[in-house]
Amino acid sequence: MLARLLARVGLTTPEQRAWAWYDWANSVYFTTVITAVFPSFYATYAAAGLEPAQATARFGLITTASVAVVAVMAPILGALADEGGFKKRLLAVFMTIGVAACASMVFIGEGDIALASALFFIGNIGVSGSLVFYDSLLPHVATSRETDRVSAAGYAMGYVSGGIVLSINLAWILMPETFGFASSVSAIRASFVTVALWWVAFSLPLFHRVPEPPVAANVGFSVSAVSSVSVVSAFRRIACTLREIRLYRHAFLMFIAMLLYQDGIQTIIRMAAVYGAEVGIAQTSQIAAFVMVQFVGIPFTFLFGSLGNRFGTKRCIFAAIGVYALATVLAFFMTTAVHFFALAFLIATVQGGAQALSRALFARLIPRDRTSEFFGFFAVAERFATVFGPALFTLSVMITGNSKSALLAILGLFVAGAWVLSRVDEAEGMRAAQGQ
Repeated sequence: MLARLLARVGLTTPEQRAWAWYDWANSVYFTTVITAVFPSFYATYAAAGLEPAQATARFGLITTASVAVVAVMAPILGALADEGGFKKRLLAVFMTIGVAACASMVFIGEGDIALASALFFIGNIGVSGSLVFYDSLLPHVATSRETDRVSAAGYAMGYVSGGIVLSINLAWILMPETFGFASSVSAIRASFVTVALWWVAFSLPLFHRVPEPPVAANVGFSVSAVSSVSVVSAFRRIACTLREIRLYRHAFLMFIAMLLYQDGIQTIIRMAAVYGAEVGIAQTSQIAAFVMVQFVGIPFTFLFGSLGNRFGTKRCIFAAIGVYALATVLAFFMTTAVHFFALAFLIATVQGGAQALSRALFARLIPRDRTSEFFGFFAVAERFATVFGPALFTLSVMITGNSKSALLAILGLFVAGAWVLSRVDEAEGMRAAQGQ
């Protein structure tokens, strides 16, 4: 019955369903640890004794550093996986790192900012590193005609999964005694263990069902195999792809636009909870809002897909950027939980749609026979781009001592992204991609 249901949403083969379960598995780390529970826990409990702005700056610095590490490693690791034939084994390594760090968060005590910072840093590297290899498996479980549908189905499964686990976490934190916890802090610690166990359990189908993509000569996973792959060669291939994408002007403009406004989106996702804690929004209110985002996002993602066909993809992306910019401005004046809920709902209406339509438009602007290559480069560059937003946010806080000023910097990313997007000519870009 479950297989039939998944087939109806686009996951038609056992391999596709097994692949998508990893989205279900790892998404709970993003919703519970990166977005909803841990940031506020970090700001109010682990960073007890620090000024709120200092805690926000410290959190932003750790976020920036962890993403930067993965961004630097990604091209080298990608080359190793492609040439050595061990995508799944490297995925398992990084997943294990992330799971171990997440489970260890149960030991964080009040004021234990050093341990909290270290575990969050390691956990981010684990989950982001695993996604390098998870994404690289998609072309091997789906044909070029199926890729968008399979990817979207996995993304939707992640929304549902994150919402389920966040709902459970919220119930624990709001009513700890009812569920046998001594306090809300104990419930929060237990939520981190739950995320780790969930992540491991639902990753198993991928390792069991999805085959390792074949290579010309599988050299095996070993130190000698790693050293045999040229780091210089890996970066040379990335540089070559960058030169190629510049030949397709409108694809390149779309690429730059996405890096700008998606960086703003990712910064909001990663910094919303810690900023909310700074302005006095209770953690329970934050978690409830993030649960709402998970479930509101599902229908609106599908709605944006239909609106893109009716009114034009580019226009709908502009509308999404406009909503994000409005939410950023309104966040400057946020003071109550009601404001936080209103802003969360506003963002939920466009979060999934903005990402889905951006990917669809970019796909139409690149040559059909080289989509894996171009999207592979985009995946690497996107990780470099996600460093900039949190870094800009952190720098603004450090200079001004106030997170509100950092919102203006994030607003600049949306404005710049929209301006570059306005330079994209979809019709001309599609003709270039088709060689006309």
